This record gives sequence, C-alpha cells and structure tokens, in this order.
Amino acid sequence: MALASRASRPTLLRLLWQSTVGKKAVMATTGVVMLLYLVVHMLGNLKIFFGAAEFNAYAAWLRTAGSPLLHESWFLWIARAALGTAVVLHAVAAYQLSRRDLAARPSGYVHRRRRASYATRTMRWGGVILGLFVVWHILDLTTLTVNPRAQEHHPYENVVASFSTWYGGGIYVVAMLALCLHIHHGFWSAAQTLGANSVRRHRALKATATGLALILTIGFLSVPVAVMTGLVS
Repeated sequence: MALASRASRPTLLRLLWQSTVGKKAVMATTGVVMLLYLVVHMLGNLKIFFGAAEFNAYAAWLRTAGSPLLHESWFLWIARAALGTAVVLHAVAAYQLSRRDLAARPSGYVHRRRRASYATRTMRWGGVILGLFVVWHILDLTTLTVNPRAQEHHPYENVVASFSTWYGGGIYVVAMLALCLHIHHGFWSAAQTLGANSVRRHRALKATATGLALILTIGFLSVPVAVMTGLVS
C-alpha cells in the first residue's frame, strides 16, 4: 500500500505544471528564451545589409558552429530543438490558461475587463498568427519548399527572392506587427510573473517593453522593406 501510494503521488514538476502559477511561470520563462533568440536572430538578419558574401558566410558559420566538438549542423539542430520545446510549452500553457480563464467566468459574462488593453485582447490571435508564420517561414527559408527561387546554401538570394513577392513580404510584415504587440504585452506579463515588477520599476519596465518591441519590429521589418524598395537586391 505504501509503495502504491508513493507511485500515485504527483511529482513537484507535475504539481507545478497543473497549477495556474506554474503555467504562468512556464510561459514567462519560455517567453524570455524566445525573446533572447529573437534578439540574436534579428542581429543576424541585419547582416544582409553588408552584402551577399557576408550574409552567406554568416549562414555557413551557423552550420559549422561548435566545430570540431560538434559535427556540421549539430549546433543548429540543438538550437532548433531547444527553441521548439520552448515554443510548444509556451503555446500549450497559453492555451490551457485561456481555457481556465473562460471556464472561470460567470455564465452570461459579456463585459471585458477594463484593465485589458488592445494588446491583451489580441494576444491569443497574435499567437495564432505567429504560429502560422513560423510554419510558413520554415517552409520558405529553411526547407525552401515554397521559396520562388530556392537555392541550397544561398540564403541571401533566397531571402531576396521571397521578399520580392507581394505575398512573401506581406506575410512577413503582418507577422512582425503581431510580434510587436506580443512582445510588448508578453515582456510586461513575464516581468510580473517572475517578480521583477515593483512600484519603483513600473515605468522602467513599461519603457523597456515598448523599446524592445519597437527595436525588434523595426529591425525585422527593415529587411523585407529594403528588398521591396530595391535597397537590397
């Protein structure tokens, strides 16, 4: 009986995951991981302004990063696995929290909470848009399945080919605008969940959330805009 009782006892991680606080902590932590990735990814994207040779060399370095300890592309696959895990945990926690929030509302509840901002109300749809964009982005610039002029190991040319089409550039612009709202609200929520917020830090965190959202959005949008205007070709 004692063994059976121990076997059926939920673990600390399971209890944490099942709780609302735990799910919010998972969302906040994975959100920080994805934010750090976005900063690095944006900086890498901006290398396109230094020409095809440097941008393609950077992409080639990513495939050999960690050598000779790691075999070719191992670093990329490790990073993809870590990022994919963070995305899945973030999405699942967000969905389950959303379901709990809806279930907790009184039946016949129709009024929105006053403190909910436009960004808050669109977080769910923003997440869906970004999820669909990730799938498109992989098919476009990783597997090259939908890229109009797919060239293996020629990322500069593939980026230019993608953003030269109205739909390629349009999809990217819409996704980056959704990302702007998501980062602005998400950073603020993560700071509150992780206990970084306080009366003294309130304005600083608000300004940081706005600054990060704008910098990342402008940085990411600068690439398709440069291609569509002929600055990068």
